[in-house]
This record gives sequence, C-alpha cells and structure tokens, in this order.
Amino acid sequence: MEMFDIIVVGAGPAGLGFVRSLEGSGLKVAIVERLSEAVLADPPEDGRDIALTHASEAIMEKLGMWRHIPEAACGMIKDAKVVNGRSDYALHFASAGSGKGYLGRIVPNHLIRRAAYLQVKDLPDVTLICDSAVEAVQTGQVTLSDGRALGASLVVAADSRFSETRRKMGIGAEMEDFGRVVIVCEMSHELPHNGVATECFHYEQTLAILPMHGEVSSVVVTLASDKAEAVMAMPDAAFAADIQARFGNRLGKMQLLGKRVAYPLVGVFAKRFVAPRFALVGDAAVGMHPVTAHGYNLGLTGGALLADAVKQAAAEGKDIGDIRGLLPYERAHRKVARPLYLGTNALVKLYTDTRLPAKILRGAALRLGNVLPPVKARIVGQLTQAVAGQGAQSR
Repeated sequence: MEMFDIIVVGAGPAGLGFVRSLEGSGLKVAIVERLSEAVLADPPEDGRDIALTHASEAIMEKLGMWRHIPEAACGMIKDAKVVNGRSDYALHFASAGSGKGYLGRIVPNHLIRRAAYLQVKDLPDVTLICDSAVEAVQTGQVTLSDGRALGASLVVAADSRFSETRRKMGIGAEMEDFGRVVIVCEMSHELPHNGVATECFHYEQTLAILPMHGEVSSVVVTLASDKAEAVMAMPDAAFAADIQARFGNRLGKMQLLGKRVAYPLVGVFAKRFVAPRFALVGDAAVGMHPVTAHGYNLGLTGGALLADAVKQAAAEGKDIGDIRGLLPYERAHRKVARPLYLGTNALVKLYTDTRLPAKILRGAALRLGNVLPPVKARIVGQLTQAVAGQGAQSR
C-alpha cells in the first residue's frame, strides 16, 4: 500500500485550492482525478463564468492563482441590480461608498481550473494520479480502479456535489432538486454594460446578465427543465434575439459567442462535513444554486479553513485525521454556509413561484430592500470584504 498524509479525491478548483493552501506544511499529498492531466492543464471552456467576491480574489492572490488569470478575460461588477418580472423598478447595489471600486469579479471557470492546476502541479510533496477513479473508500484508505491501494491519515472528498466518495463513506446529504436547468453562454452587444450585473426574475424564467471584459456579457438563463430542450434547440440568431428582447434591448443588438451549455440545478448540503480521517470540501460539502453566486466562494473559504485546521494539527504534532481537530472546520464552515444555503433556496422558491401572493411578496421585498440601508450595506460588505474569516488569512 502506498502511504500519504492526505489523499484528495477530485482535482477541481476546490480540491486543488485546498492542496495549494497546504504548501509549506511538509505533508505528503496524493490527488486522485478521473480526467487526464492534459485536460487539467488546458480545461475546455464549459460556458460557466464565476462571480468572485473580494475575499475570494484575496485567497486566489495569496495562493498564486490570480497571476494566471488574464486581465482581459475578466469582468468587473461595479453595480448590481435585481429586477422583478417586467417591472423597470430595481433593487440596486452600488460599489460607491463601499470603499472599493467594484463589488466583485467575473472569471471564466476554465481559467480558474487551469490556474489552480498550474499552482499545484510542481509542488514537491504532491503526487497527481490522473486517469484514475476511486473504486472503494474506507477510513484512511482508498482503492483505485487499477487495483492500487492508497493509505493516508486523512481522505478529503472534493469530487462534486454528487460525490461518490461522500456516499461510499456513508455520509448523506440534503438535496433540493429545483426541477430547473441553467443555460449559460457569453454574448456580445452593441452598448456598454458599464460594469452593471442584472438579475431579472421573470415569471417564466430567470435571466442574469453579468459584465465581462469589453462589450461582452455572461448570460445565465434559468428555466423549467421541460422547457430547456426547446431553448437549447433554438437557432443561435433566434436565441440571441430572444435574450435581447427579454433584457429590454438595454444592451442593443446581442449576438451569441461560442456555444450554449445546459446544467441541471440541484442544491446539496452534506449532513456532515467530517468523519474520522475524512473531510468534505467544495461542492461535496455544499453545492449551491448559482443565483446568489456563492458556490466557488464557499469552496475557496472552506478549503482554506480545512487547510488551516490540518496545518495547525501537523505543526503541533497531532494526528491530522483526528476528528477532534477536524470538527472546528465543520463548525466554522457550517456557520457560514448553512444560512447562505437556506436563504438562497428560499429566494429561489419565492422568485420562481408564479402565484399572485408570491408575485406581490417578491415585488414588496425588492422595494423594502431599497429602503433598508443597513440590509443593503451588509450585502455589499459581504461582497467587498477583503478577508472572509479565518480561512482567508491562511482556495
């Protein structure tokens, strides 16, 4: 049996961010990944653009990831608006007065994946095992598809919200199937977006327009699963005209760039984040609905929190897999993630409910938000704070 200090299952940005946060600890780490290393080194574009808070940007800067992100590929959110139905009234979040010049960044997912790989691939204590799946897992041990057995003081699952590793370790999860699909793409447009991100809660679907570099925006369409196939089958020109019309021609003529990609929407919250010699990070712990853009931000801060706990145990000569040392990570991450998960799900249910009482309530909620400065200030503060708790000080 090959022995390591830590085995990480999954080489996505959350798992690699956790590994990168361990640099300097002297811990020997193995990363097991189904994909080839060639794909990790040059991930294909998957249509997704990730909204990053200032705290996440600071973590990525600290981990060395940010230097691999081309400035010209990023968008900057200076202001954000939330619109209900066909109303012109908007709940407005402005960066002015926050002490920052912007609320957050928008970065293509494939560039984040590539940056995470580049920062981990040459670490001296890291062994990357690609083209390999985990066939079996038990406390402190995994068996790979090629028959190899790996042992470690700690196994970390970072293999998506549908984590097979989590399931094989007997950890259940709450799952919220929204019965909806998100279609993502990038579009060019005639008029400048001026750095404004807009979330339009239409009654039949949700439309998010997120500012990228130049006259380009990331477009996110959320609609009922039974309607998605027809939208995906629309000719490019017809799809672009539909988005242009739904957005009220605010950006002038819009054109599709690249392809559209569809993803089913399922929210996941693991019933436990840790067990003896086992921990969850990223979507394996918490898989968020994308409407509030917390997914990768939680993955980054959660990975940093777990790395802090592990490094502290190692520095003190303690067993890094002892659940007593892992529980503070679970408590800290759950304290942040649970309210966001429940709040996001409640928001989604309210703004996808087409009954008259819900329509009235959602309109009132937007107007109330505009007249309650402390609420707006708190939301803006969460976006623009440079440090997200203990983890950022350490994805």
